Amino acid sequence: MRRLIIRPGAIGDFIVSLPALECLKADTLEIWVASPNLPLVRFADRVRSIASTRLDLLAVTEPPSSLVEDLGGFDSIVSWYGANRPEFRDLVRALNLPFTFFGALPAGDSTVHAADFYLAQVRSIADCASDGIPRIRCQVTREDFAVFHPFSGSPKKNWPLAKFQELARQLERTMPVRWCAGPEDPPLPGSVRIHDLYDLARWLARARLYIGNDSGITHLAAAVGTPVLALFGPTNPEVWAPRGPHVRVGRW
Repeated sequence: MRRLIIRPGAIGDFIVSLPALECLKADTLEIWVASPNLPLVRFADRVRSIASTRLDLLAVTEPPSSLVEDLGGFDSIVSWYGANRPEFRDLVRALNLPFTFFGALPAGDSTVHAADFYLAQVRSIADCASDGIPRIRCQVTREDFAVFHPFSGSPKKNWPLAKFQELARQLERTMPVRWCAGPEDPPLPGSVRIHDLYDLARWLARARLYIGNDSGITHLAAAVGTPVLALFGPTNPEVWAPRGPHVRVGRW
């Protein structure tokens, strides 16, 4: 069976869905994702950025025949793209393409962890014995430093930078602190900025401790097994906290 997975979404959304995505095995597996997440896909035969596929043109009156032929070559297409766009779903149905749509995010009032939400979706079409913990494997040696990442996808989710700095001053009495900025974060003087997410994952895996907000980079640190303190403000950690045996959550 040839299967295509279309998984849009930010870094953290993608990482919490990894256990579900890894359940969607096939003889040939292709995955289309947001460009920053490309380096994190290590389990597919082929990976492409959604932007490069011109998938948005599928919803026009006469979509490109090459795109339709490409999609028609799959036996199964599992998509979190277009699930909330009735006109897109109608076009797909009219073209007789083998799409299965899933909602991209848990409901706003949900108390189910996002990883379990995605697993429940794929278990409707595939066998899956996952424990729901995202894992990104990196072979590195642990070193004696801590990483602070004071950003997230929204300023509302950020613990004040001054408090991060005060915490860093205290922690520096026992170990070096290095500041981290992700590929989409604003400038931070003196920070390490690594644009390739797998290279960033390998660097985070070397750290003895990571402290950060509710962000994709925090999920990345947890997924490589680094001890994580995740600081949550307005978002619900019951749904969005990173998972792992070495994760602790603080509220502010």
